[in-house]
Amino acid sequence: MKVSIFITCIVDQVFPEVGVKMVECLTRLGVDVQFNDAQTCCGQPAYNTGYFREARDVARQTLAVLEDDLKTADYVVTPSGSCAAMIKRHFDDLFSVDEALRKRAANVARRVFEFTEFLTEVLNVEDVGAVFPGRVTYHDSCHLRRELGVADGPRKLIQSIHGIDFVEMKDAEACCGFGGTFSVKYADISRSIAEAKAAKVEQSGVEAVVACDASCLMQISGELKRRGSRIRCMHIAELLASEIN
Repeated sequence: MKVSIFITCIVDQVFPEVGVKMVECLTRLGVDVQFNDAQTCCGQPAYNTGYFREARDVARQTLAVLEDDLKTADYVVTPSGSCAAMIKRHFDDLFSVDEALRKRAANVARRVFEFTEFLTEVLNVEDVGAVFPGRVTYHDSCHLRRELGVADGPRKLIQSIHGIDFVEMKDAEACCGFGGTFSVKYADISRSIAEAKAAKVEQSGVEAVVACDASCLMQISGELKRRGSRIRCMHIAELLASEIN
């Protein structure tokens, strides 16, 4: 099986190691991975801020790149429920003004998967052979859980890691407060939500908090650092690639 990876802006610019670990995990599971360096943003920041024309221009580029990828790959896999949701759920709305583009987007969307969704629902894998002797909890990213309906899969993957002690965090599905440009426009509200999330993480008594979106981890890690916490923030790709047997 061959997949093309869509690396997302935040992973590319802030957390490149997440992309590396996702590739490591996929290749060790026998997946042939390719990357198209023509890819850019999916258009979500502009779309969520109401700049639909600008978002459409960016999304049209992404659509063309993914169509090209799928000529040689079976699927597109991305380490972000947020970006996956944009492509799978919101391209339809964004391209509603152009029926031809809308149909092209629908054809691509069927073959786009968030990383953990791909592992559990396409590869039918839960135990990837990872080892992590530590106590962790999991934060549900809003787009992944609410728009893609992915909640059990990441937990099964984490619980299948050898040596791990998984603790369910109270209000795990509560937002971290990032919300893209929301955290800039409404910084005080965003910070307040982040404080509540960080408190729940600390109450879990864990060594690390895991999520499937780098944007959430950026928000949570910032608040934990401000609180002087030593709790690590890890993308699930990093956890699943840890000490693979």
